[in-house]
Formats: sequence, structure tokens, C-alpha cells
Amino acid sequence: MLRHYGVDLLDWHRGLLSSRRLSVLVQHLPQDSATARELHGESADWSVTDYLLASVVDQLAEANWMFATVNRDEDSEPLEFPEAVPRPGDEPDVKPDAGSAQRTATPTAEELMNFFL
Repeated sequence: MLRHYGVDLLDWHRGLLSSRRLSVLVQHLPQDSATARELHGESADWSVTDYLLASVVDQLAEANWMFATVNRDEDSEPLEFPEAVPRPGDEPDVKPDAGSAQRTATPTAEELMNFFL
């Protein structure tokens, strides 16, 4: 409160700050406030712009992967799909065990070309 508004919280106890005014000030604290960090964790540090930029980076990496996959030699090893930029609050992806039946198939160059035609 003091950092952002110059209002001491003890003013509420002293009767110099009304409960309504205190409520409004708390509800409109900026994202970088200690209260927002306590309530929302790491995600309080990220703005909408940060999330949009991370999405753009992910989409660009996927587009580069698709381009490289389509234009690679047919006999070469398939390229690994790019990992997404980690966002605050996201759980790390658990990779399936080697013996697990869960495996996503990498699209072939022909499938990608048919998709874009």
C-alpha cells in the first residue's frame, strides 16, 4: 500500500482510511505488488504481452520445424518437435516411459505437403 499509493495500512486502524477506500485500493493494486505475487505466484510477473510474445515464439518455432521437415532429405532422421516456452504455473511435461504405448507419430513430408495444399 505504501509503495504504490503512499498510504500506510495503519491509517485504517487509526480511523484515517475508510474500509471502502482500503477495499478499492487493494482491488486495484498493480500486478507487481507483493499482494498480487502472493495470490497468483509467478504468473503475476507475466503480463498479457508476455503471454502473447511466448505464443508468437512457439508458433514461429513450429513454423520453422514444419519448413525444415518438409524440405529435409527423405532418408534423414525426423526432426524433433520444438518445445514450448515455459509459462509461469505450467507443470513440466512428463515424458512417457520407453515401454509406454503412448507415442505421437511425426508427420511425413508428404502428409505435411498435403495438409498445406
